Amino acid sequence: MNVLEHYTAAFVGFVWGPPLLVLLLGGGLFFLIYSRGTPYRHLHHGVAILTGRYDRDDAPGDISHFQALSSALSGTLGMGNIAGVAVAIHMGGPGAVFWMWVTAVVGIGTKFFTCTLAVMYRGEDSLGRIQGGPMYVVREGLGRRWMPLAVLFCVAGLVGTLPAFQINQLTQISREVIAEPRGWVGDNPFWFNLSFGLAAAALASVVILGGIQRVGAFAARFVPLMVLIYLACVFYILAQNIGAVPGLLGLIVTEAFSPTAVGGGLLGVILTGVKRGAFSNEAGIGTESMAHGAARTDEPVREGLVAMLGPAIDTLLVCTATALAILATGVWQSGEANGVTLTAEAFARAMPDFGLWLLILVVFFFSITTIVTYSYYGTKCLGFLAGAQYEHHYRWFYIGLIVVGAVVSLDVVINVIDGMYALMAIPTMTSALILAPRVMAAARDYFARYQMES
Repeated sequence: MNVLEHYTAAFVGFVWGPPLLVLLLGGGLFFLIYSRGTPYRHLHHGVAILTGRYDRDDAPGDISHFQALSSALSGTLGMGNIAGVAVAIHMGGPGAVFWMWVTAVVGIGTKFFTCTLAVMYRGEDSLGRIQGGPMYVVREGLGRRWMPLAVLFCVAGLVGTLPAFQINQLTQISREVIAEPRGWVGDNPFWFNLSFGLAAAALASVVILGGIQRVGAFAARFVPLMVLIYLACVFYILAQNIGAVPGLLGLIVTEAFSPTAVGGGLLGVILTGVKRGAFSNEAGIGTESMAHGAARTDEPVREGLVAMLGPAIDTLLVCTATALAILATGVWQSGEANGVTLTAEAFARAMPDFGLWLLILVVFFFSITTIVTYSYYGTKCLGFLAGAQYEHHYRWFYIGLIVVGAVVSLDVVINVIDGMYALMAIPTMTSALILAPRVMAAARDYFARYQMES
């Protein structure tokens, strides 16, 4: 371990301690109990909103409900589901997947509250444009004396939403699966990584420079299709191993509570699962609130109902599918492969003729959609801190960092992003817990009107 890896690992170990676990999991459990299960009882209404039935072109905001969810999912569906799950199993064993499930179950309630607030307390940036996100929730909902929390979120968000993990893993699978077997890499992989990073940056810039409208349109077009392709591949793998699935689900549960589990014992497994779950579904982190805060609606509760579908789709469905594919094929026990390479081995073993190529296709689009969505998040953070008139400078800086992310160490990337995610969670969850009574007041009013109209 080099010096940079050592210090970033120490930083992650400090911020991802028991207090943060209590804030994320305990806060999500509080939302579940305090709301009396309101979000969970209205999942069907959230799905109905996505159909466009309740969209209004004259409502404030920039993108539709469907585009808002697609944009948020494009930031969560991706490397967190394909590589992040593999990292969780590699570092914490099968039991880590259980704690990813826990973050999703309580995350449904968390997203309902945080994303309702993102619309309820939208504010204007320095150019007079309506914006949403935890920093505006703090400023508009809690007041100026709470501004250090808003600043903390934005500073952490500028780093936590950098594209390093996505482009790093996309470069890795392209190099190891396509380039190296064909002798395209040579003795030094740096030049391949650099060239790939430059090409990816050029492609992503076409969408990034177009702002949230182009990001939303791009995500709405590609995210649903890639999810269907990926799930079809995974279900094909599981069909080949259908008899083993019940036992694998049991293994996930039993290993989740094993004091001798890999990954540092019970606490290590919990920490690994919660970190990877937070990276996957972002419930309580606050990034997704910036996408949902741009939704075209004047009903905050309505967007909260849409947002809460994210953890169910992202973690309970897609991440579980990835975990079962890795466990069913046995690749998690066969070597030192980590990240996206581990998932690639599972696809190659189960579908030797075409599995890798389909995975590469999905990884490519998931990575690019996540990269362009994260650029929007970082832009909003800079706009809040320094002024919206400087946002275009950040876009160019971000595009340059795509190239950097293609050549840096995976361990350093994971440590830095995990640490920033932890810091973003503090203002997001703190503001949501304080303002929870206002969300429930709005929810009671909304559902009373909804029932009268029905």
